[in-house]
Amino acid sequence: MQAPSSHGNDIIFAVGIIMVLSLLFLPVPVFLIDVGLAVSLAFSVLILMVALWIPRPLDFSSFPTILLISTMLRLSLNIATTRAILSEGHAGVHAAGNVIAGFSSFVMSGDFVIGLVVFLILVVVNFVVITKGSTRIAEVGARFTLDAIPGKQMSIDADLSAGVIDESEARRRRKELEEESSFYGSMDGASKFVRGDAIAGLLITAINIVGGIVIGVTRHGMSMGEAADVFTKLSVGDGLVSQIPALIVSLAAGLLVSKGGNQGSADKIVFDQLGNYPRALSVAAGLLVILGLMPGLPAAPFLLLAAGMAAVAYIRPMLRFAEEEKKQQAIADEEEAKQRETRDSVKSSLAVPEIQLSLGKQLATQLLPKRQDMAHRMKQMRKRFAAEYGFVVPDVQLVDEHDTPPKAYRIKIYGTTVVEHELRVGELLAFADPAQIVGIPHTVVREPAFGGEALSVMETFRDDLRRMNIATADNVSVILTHLSEVVRNNLPQLFSYKAMKTLINDMEPEYRKLADEICTTHATYPGLQAVLKLLLAERVSIRNLPLIIEAVAEIAPTTRKSETIVEHVRARMAQQLCGDLTVDGVLNIVRLGNRWELAFREALKRDGTTGDIVQFDIDPRQLEEFGNEIGKEIVTQKAKHNRIAIVTTPEARPYVRMIVERMHPDVAVMSHLEIGKGIEIRIVGTLS
Repeated sequence: MQAPSSHGNDIIFAVGIIMVLSLLFLPVPVFLIDVGLAVSLAFSVLILMVALWIPRPLDFSSFPTILLISTMLRLSLNIATTRAILSEGHAGVHAAGNVIAGFSSFVMSGDFVIGLVVFLILVVVNFVVITKGSTRIAEVGARFTLDAIPGKQMSIDADLSAGVIDESEARRRRKELEEESSFYGSMDGASKFVRGDAIAGLLITAINIVGGIVIGVTRHGMSMGEAADVFTKLSVGDGLVSQIPALIVSLAAGLLVSKGGNQGSADKIVFDQLGNYPRALSVAAGLLVILGLMPGLPAAPFLLLAAGMAAVAYIRPMLRFAEEEKKQQAIADEEEAKQRETRDSVKSSLAVPEIQLSLGKQLATQLLPKRQDMAHRMKQMRKRFAAEYGFVVPDVQLVDEHDTPPKAYRIKIYGTTVVEHELRVGELLAFADPAQIVGIPHTVVREPAFGGEALSVMETFRDDLRRMNIATADNVSVILTHLSEVVRNNLPQLFSYKAMKTLINDMEPEYRKLADEICTTHATYPGLQAVLKLLLAERVSIRNLPLIIEAVAEIAPTTRKSETIVEHVRARMAQQLCGDLTVDGVLNIVRLGNRWELAFREALKRDGTTGDIVQFDIDPRQLEEFGNEIGKEIVTQKAKHNRIAIVTTPEARPYVRMIVERMHPDVAVMSHLEIGKGIEIRIVGTLS
């Protein structure tokens, strides 16, 4: 059962509608007619003001209902005044009340011809101009709104499926869509009220004039001229009293339907959009000045308007700039307040930056002019890592620390110092043989990123080294190269659970659903994260995440062991693995000879029941010997080739990788199953 309206508003509303209907057939005293006409005029002005100030057309969704009520009120009053004019019109212009008499004397200046002309002009303006245009806008708006409903509904469903919005937001948007379609559909029909009201007003006025003259001559013995004068004044006065509110309501309807997709009140929309183009105002002001100086035209109004437009064109940009500056300052103050609150909170003291680059005092002073360049290059480095490895590494926090040695820098991962290196401030690293730079003072040093030898040279010899075609690196390049390698070696640590969830949420809905099914049925999200971390530990890009998800889905029902899953995923990613390692379309590989293949096979101890590998048991002397041999081979091959890969059996691959990565983490170790189809292979070495 529906609850009654609060404070009896429903009863008052119903009584009001019944009173309006009673005007159609009950005689009404003259003073009540004056009250009704005043109410009609005030009601129309109120509708216009609301239409001007609402920010969106949907905020005035009751307009069609209000329009029907106001139209019915005017027509009922028209009938009541018609009854009064025809029955008491012989008594004079006050027969239908003081409101109509006032309009007869004020608007018509006592001459019914003037009033008739004004009335006809108002009818033409309302019927031909405003009402017709509003009707057309409402028709087109309703048509396009109804046509767009299926597309908007599909967009809402797509956003809900993609997780962009939640269920409550989807319900709100669907409700707004229903209200919009209902509103424009109602406005299409409601515009016909205004059109019919204008026609009815014209017919009622004509009937009043003709009927009044006939009644005055035949019933009250008035002369034709006297009857025409009195009844025409009363009828035209009545028409003006009804047409002015009708014109105001028509204007409100036009403002409402013509607002379209603009947000904000009508005055804000109009003044902001007209005042946002100072050049247009300046050109208009110049044209008005020319018109004002032409002979025969009054100069004062044109020049005053030109001065006003020129003033707006000059002041408006300054006001807009001041407003933007105020907004920016407010945003900056809000950010500063948030940062201050964060700094002062206990929670902030527990927060640890993922990647931190700490500079010593002297080094920070020397690199101060290059801070902006460092920030830009670190941003580019993060973009490069995102493209290469498939996820966005965390931002690098650049700080100055007093406990860092003055000429040194530290790179920290989650607050732990990973590397610390001292630079020779004001010097360059030159990558050349000492014999090449005879005559230039230098010192042999260790390059921090890769551990190779380099020559430290004063920056004043930069041009001399460039003329010798010798590659150099300044302090900023040295630091950022070292930082890049540290980040590359710590990709698994930097790949957080949040980063993984972001990647999954950014996938297409089908793959996101597949990942959810895997992690709820056969595995967990942390288990999936462990698989991705193992891939990143071997510097395998996870950019093709859908393929990885598919591969995990294939093997997850049979095992939950991350290492086993990774080997299957790597086999499925064979084309990508080989493509990332090829040089000029050729994959350079180093094979393990028969001796080491046999040694690793014997070292793998299997479970007698399942056949799974449970232990890697190799003689320590053999392990040391293998490490020395593989290290020498890698150094030899690196001197000849840009990139190589070590190939072994699928069972031994993880253990060979475990040995190799301690000495050369950048060297890939692959199994025979990971060689993609159609890849050209070149065997550049064999460990025999």
